[in-house]
Amino acid sequence: MYSRRAIEETILKVSNMFPILLVTGPRQVGKTTLLQKLSEPDQKYVTLDDPDVRYLAKRDPALFMQRYHPPVLIDEIQYAPELLPYLKIYADSSKRNGDIWITGSQAFYLMKNASESLAGRVGIVNLLGLSDAEIYGYKSTSYTTEPERLMERVGVIQSRDLNDIYRRIFRGSMPALYASQDIDWETYYRSYVNTYLQRDIRDLAQVADEMDFFNFMSVAAAHTSKPVIYEELSNAVGISAPTAKKWLSILVSSHIVALVQPYHNNVLKRVVKMPILHFLDTGLATYLLKWGNPEALERGAMSGAFFESYVFSEIYKSYLNAGKEPPIFITVIRTKNRLIFCSIKTALYSPSR
Repeated sequence: MYSRRAIEETILKVSNMFPILLVTGPRQVGKTTLLQKLSEPDQKYVTLDDPDVRYLAKRDPALFMQRYHPPVLIDEIQYAPELLPYLKIYADSSKRNGDIWITGSQAFYLMKNASESLAGRVGIVNLLGLSDAEIYGYKSTSYTTEPERLMERVGVIQSRDLNDIYRRIFRGSMPALYASQDIDWETYYRSYVNTYLQRDIRDLAQVADEMDFFNFMSVAAAHTSKPVIYEELSNAVGISAPTAKKWLSILVSSHIVALVQPYHNNVLKRVVKMPILHFLDTGLATYLLKWGNPEALERGAMSGAFFESYVFSEIYKSYLNAGKEPPIFITVIRTKNRLIFCSIKTALYSPSR
């Protein structure tokens, strides 16, 4: 059964603005299902997961475009970057917006090719897992700290106790886990990680040692809501700091994690400070760290870190679903004995207040 996604209006708006629409995001967040639901009856669908179709796209892109003439939805475009110049040719000749929809699960590989080949012709939308608004059925709006808007939300959103919140944090955001209660949580995430490692990390990112990368993902999960220190990450896995930096960039581009830059009035100084790492799907992070159940997570040493990443991901998704760049930074409060990291939104926050 299809559940309406908060990003639908954004997708249709972007499609009307550009000849090519690219929807990117992690695997299994519902990109294909969403676009098939929104597509017109005459729009063809083709997936490059099919080996025969992929072979045609890579060996003879011109013939592929003739056989699957737009309007068309091309799934998993990262498997055939040879198509991108031909999509550009079609976009320049047809001058019709919304004729070509493409999806990609691996932004770190895809975005470089798309930005070079389709500059000015492609509108990009990032889709993540389900938000609370989608799970609990209330209207999704971009987060704000305006008192009037917050009071409106109080009347709409049903309150939840701490146990309910940690059950939500533990379960994560993948649509399949909410489509059926019969799906085993551990089996699902085990399959998800194996698919990610085999099809994306080994085949596309060409990381030689999948086990080292899996260990790196687990170490990154243990650092959710913490400052990024590449030496710590690399030492924990037994890799070099440059390799840790490269692998973390893969997780960022895969929309597995997000890095939040420190806030500073001087924009140039923001880029030299340590960012904060947040896992965007807390369910994946709990699986990687082998938390057995929501109760153990709630009582564990990382309960605060997981809660902060959960709150961050909800704010982050609220902006993406509205078609906006999340204006989120962190501010550092220095006390005598420790540093306190707080997530803030620069559009509505000024440290001078």
